[in-house]
Amino acid sequence: MAFPGGKVDKEDAGAAAAALREANEEVGLEPADARILGFMPAYYTGSNYLITPVVAEVTPRGPFVPNPGEVHSVFEVPLMRILDAGTYGRYHVTWEGEEHSTWQIDHDGHVIWGITGNLTRLLRDRIVSGVAA
Repeated sequence: MAFPGGKVDKEDAGAAAAALREANEEVGLEPADARILGFMPAYYTGSNYLITPVVAEVTPRGPFVPNPGEVHSVFEVPLMRILDAGTYGRYHVTWEGEEHSTWQIDHDGHVIWGITGNLTRLLRDRIVSGVAA
C-alpha cells in the first residue's frame, strides 16, 4: 500500500508539483482537482529516503484509474475512519535482522502498514491535536 509518490524532477516547481505530477501519472488525478493544504514534517525512512508529505484536499471530477505499470488498484479510506484512534493497530516486521513495529490499518480487506500507515497516523495525530499541515 502506498500513496502516490516519487522523486522531485528538475522540471517540477517543488514537492507539491511533484506530488501532483506523480498522482496524475499513477492514478489519473487532474492537478486542478487538488488544493494543496500544506506539508507535514519531513519523514525519514528506515531505507534512507527522505519524504516530504504533501497534504491536499481532492475533489476529483471522475474516478481514479490506476496506471497498470505502477498501481495494482485504488481504494479510499473514509476520513472519519482515519481520525478514529481505534482504527490503528501495530504491525510487527523483521527487517535486516531487527524487529520493527509500524502503525497498521485494516480496511475493507486492505492492510495499510509501513510508511503509508505511519504517515496516515501522523496526519491523524496532527489533525486531532489541531496542528496545521
